Amino acid sequence: MTAQPVRDPYGPRAAPDPDDPEHARVPGTSVGGTVILLNGASSSGKSSIARELLTVLDGTWFHLPVDAFHALRGGVVPEGGLQAEIDRTCKGFHRAVAGMAAGGNNLVVDHPLSRRWRLLDLLDVLDPKNTVLVAVRCPLPELERREAERGDRQRGLAALQYPHVHSHGPHDLDVDTGRESPAECARRVRDFLADRQRPTAFEALRRTYGR
Repeated sequence: MTAQPVRDPYGPRAAPDPDDPEHARVPGTSVGGTVILLNGASSSGKSSIARELLTVLDGTWFHLPVDAFHALRGGVVPEGGLQAEIDRTCKGFHRAVAGMAAGGNNLVVDHPLSRRWRLLDLLDVLDPKNTVLVAVRCPLPELERREAERGDRQRGLAALQYPHVHSHGPHDLDVDTGRESPAECARRVRDFLADRQRPTAFEALRRTYGR
């Protein structure tokens, strides 16, 4: 079978002249990007809200789900080493998010803050002024119903995370997918962005945890 050529999604472009100083110029970043951090238990609807947000927000945005990073993992996890593997992946994920934002990119991130260290680490690496922390809530019976219906999640994961994800302190905004559709939640987040208050939840949490 003949290999197909790799096509540039932006069309044909002239090869850069290596002697052109512009070829070596690192693009500047005037301001960091905004991070919308959707925090909720498994099956609470974070990814559904994220997809809706990409259709209603102004400008360009990336959706970065932590599950996509876990899906990139290959090889065999040593017996008894699963939690350490998950922790390393999450720590790397946090830095990938911070790096994208530092490059001036706007991000919608869905990530359950089910362990306290995840919040503390994010408080250290993200710009608190440009981080919007959204609590994605949903009644536990509905979470368990969705979990059983999906069939692609560990049974009991939502109940395990439920008491912890929102226990760390204030959020900038709360949405409830048990009462509101993903589209309605996304519109509420969009409207909140137009009139953000200070201090942000991340600024308040930094003071609380001494970061």
